[in-house]
Amino acid sequence: MSRRVRRKVARKGKGKQIAPVYPEIEEDDFISDRNEPVDWTSLPDDTVIQLFSCLNYRDRASLSSTCRTWRTLGCSPCLWSSLDLRAHKCDSAAALSLSSRCVNLQKLRFRGAESAEAIIHLRARGLKEISGDYCRKVTDATVSVIAARHEMLESLQLGPDFCERITGDAIRALAVCCPQLKRIRLSGIREVDADAINALAKCCPNLVDIGFMDCLMVDETALGTVESLRFLSVAGTSNVKWSLASHLWAKLPNLVGLDVSRTDIGPSGVSRLFSLSLSLRVLCALNCQNLEEDTNFVASNNNSRGKLLLTLYNDVFKGVGLLYADNTTKDGNVFLDWRNDRGKSKNLDEIMTWLEWILSHSLLRIAECNPQGLDRFWLSQGSALLLSLMQSGQEEVQERAATGLATFVVIDDENASIDCGRAEAVMKGGGVQLLLNLASSWREGLQSESAKAIANLSVNTGVAKAVAEEGGITILANLAKSMNRLVAEEAAGGLWNLSVGEEHKGAIAEAGGVKALVDLIFKWSSGGDGVLERAAGALANLAADDKCSTEVAVAGGVHALVMLARNCKFEGVQEQAARALANLAAHGDSNNNNAAVGQEAGALEALVQLTCSLHEGVRQEAAGALWNLSFDDRNREAIAAAGGVDALVALAQSCSNASPGLQERAAGALWGLSVSEANSIAIGREGGIPPLIALARSEAEDVHETAAGALWNLAFNPGNALRIVEEGGVPALVHLCSSSVSKMARFMAALALAYMFDGRMDEVALIGTSAEGSSKGVNLDGARRMALKHIEAFVLSFSDPQAFSTAAASSAPAALAQVTEAARISEAGHLRCSGSEIGRFIAMLRNHSSILKACAAFALLQFTIPGGRHAMHHANLLQNAGATRVLRSSAAAATAPLGAKIFTRIVLRNLEHHQIDASL
Repeated sequence: MSRRVRRKVARKGKGKQIAPVYPEIEEDDFISDRNEPVDWTSLPDDTVIQLFSCLNYRDRASLSSTCRTWRTLGCSPCLWSSLDLRAHKCDSAAALSLSSRCVNLQKLRFRGAESAEAIIHLRARGLKEISGDYCRKVTDATVSVIAARHEMLESLQLGPDFCERITGDAIRALAVCCPQLKRIRLSGIREVDADAINALAKCCPNLVDIGFMDCLMVDETALGTVESLRFLSVAGTSNVKWSLASHLWAKLPNLVGLDVSRTDIGPSGVSRLFSLSLSLRVLCALNCQNLEEDTNFVASNNNSRGKLLLTLYNDVFKGVGLLYADNTTKDGNVFLDWRNDRGKSKNLDEIMTWLEWILSHSLLRIAECNPQGLDRFWLSQGSALLLSLMQSGQEEVQERAATGLATFVVIDDENASIDCGRAEAVMKGGGVQLLLNLASSWREGLQSESAKAIANLSVNTGVAKAVAEEGGITILANLAKSMNRLVAEEAAGGLWNLSVGEEHKGAIAEAGGVKALVDLIFKWSSGGDGVLERAAGALANLAADDKCSTEVAVAGGVHALVMLARNCKFEGVQEQAARALANLAAHGDSNNNNAAVGQEAGALEALVQLTCSLHEGVRQEAAGALWNLSFDDRNREAIAAAGGVDALVALAQSCSNASPGLQERAAGALWGLSVSEANSIAIGREGGIPPLIALARSEAEDVHETAAGALWNLAFNPGNALRIVEEGGVPALVHLCSSSVSKMARFMAALALAYMFDGRMDEVALIGTSAEGSSKGVNLDGARRMALKHIEAFVLSFSDPQAFSTAAASSAPAALAQVTEAARISEAGHLRCSGSEIGRFIAMLRNHSSILKACAAFALLQFTIPGGRHAMHHANLLQNAGATRVLRSSAAAATAPLGAKIFTRIVLRNLEHHQIDASL
């Protein structure tokens, strides 16, 4: 896999855009000249405090330890009024170490159950707002203890993932212990019973905002008693009795906003709420199938009786604009207009703030479920809504909107496919620059979610180009250096997808991306499977480029990737590490990476072991790496010594029903090992021939071509040649020789058959190679006649009689050149033969069979055509073997077939060409 998208963040049971302004630090504020040294200790206190405010709590603590002055400034109460614990693991010990600074802490964000349990150790008794995510394992006991220790708490938000272990008991404890509570928003609670809601109504007189989202059951009657309530969300909650709920909730005297998105409410429930409620102003009902099926009702009830109905099938921007008394200018981005409106009322401000929150939540949930039939919504306004919400002043809304962008474009997580129309809508709406701006923020939550969205959108080549043109590669390369694992992980994912494009590889390297990715592997070598997979995947893509491959090696990538292949147990990491090593080893003619990988301690052993993985992708990439590495002579023998023959034979035997990619690489690795005579014999002895014959019968061109190459190498050994005959390999090779659409497959099948029937197998056939001796009773004469017939037909298929006649009657180079071009198999120029193999073809020129003579001459022509990768090598072998005399004799032989003579003349001309080149 060359790219990856990320979609789900929770499961149930991307005109000019104005980015929000944060207190970023401008260099001009305190540096007048970049070339002048800065005395950091002389900086004004407020500048130092501003520096501190842009750091997470760990970096803030580290900076405080540099000197006494900064230690004092680092403890300033204004720096510790809010705290985000999500960036790093926070246990009880870490919380205790922070407790001295948290006396005035007002707002806290955390992630996961362990951090939740550590909150009480911060000793922040005046804490007013707590927000947590990844709360699936948070229990009643934890929430109850938090409530008991923070009686000043005004807001608790847990989600958007489901709080499966929290029940009404925790809500009751919260109500009793926290009478100042104003807002409670919980996701995925199984049941919110009457006792819990009644406790909230009784003990929390200031409670104005309740959100029980994605719950299995909520007591409607009890909710109708919370008279202080102004905003209520039951989005995604099932089993609501709407006939009862609409009557009771309409009587809530202060209810202004109601969110029933993703529920089964129908037109009758909405009608009752609109007709009976005196205070209700906004009813949000996104993705309510029962309601939206009645399009006439939706159209006629928008802004009915001064009440706003928001659905997927009306214009949300226009509808929200109706909240303004004067809405003549509110027909564009109403949320942006509202944020820039200095004269906005308090009531409108509260409604818009709540709307941003519930819209970001519901749009994310809808994007995760990806229901059918919403393409029009996403293209017409969904993407624009998410882009608008990304400019919110609420950080949580921004993060959720960015996650929504990352999610709604994805069609298939596993195959890394996205909806191009949606991605382009984000790009046309200015989403790329907006995301890059947020990714450049100092807020790590925004960095992480923006990088995730950039990564997913960059699967689209147009978006990837825009990201690169607007400086996104440098931004992602810098984020990959983050000490926050989640930020680094998403940045690595972005570089992974961008590195698919050949045009972006060099830019990633120039931006320092290669070094950053290698460093990620060492930094998160344990406990960071996601970041390791993305870093290894990006390095694999980059290693496919010759220049970048060298940079990966120089940056320590070989050692890092081998370390992953040896030690990591996560299959996604193993697969990408093996793929990266395969790509590093693919540039044997241009750099030393192939040898370097083989010389890295434990590399070959690890790859051999990975061929036994239960995961097909891991086996495929490991076999591919061994195939590439086997091109190096020392690696080839070391792979065999590490058990590679047995492992790869077993892999070939087991992959009859596997993907063509795995089959090709299994056959290719055996082909690479079989270059060695000892390995070739071992492959035959261990049972490698039958599975290769089976793969030679594959309909997949790459598979049967590679299998033909392996069988060609194996057939050089007479014992293996007989095994191929005994195992039914002749019909398979004959079929390839005559029927494959691949010229290379036909060529190598013909050469394998030529090896098998040039006479060297006959002596072995008298003894036999199988356990039963020669008892298999193979008809060698019949097999020989069949093979020679199809070898002849193969050679003749490259023979133009008119061109041959012209070449025979003329010694002009042009005539021979015409024959050469007609006979050329361009891929054959990549084949490299040993001296013994070249000697075998020279010997065939003396064979009594005219068919084998023509085949040998045809093969030598392919191997010596000027411009071929190894043509000079083959020419030197022919010269050293004294083949010129044999070639001239064959070209002049009266009894030789015309094709053999013409081909031999061309080989002689090729040798003369290489001699001239060598002398220059």
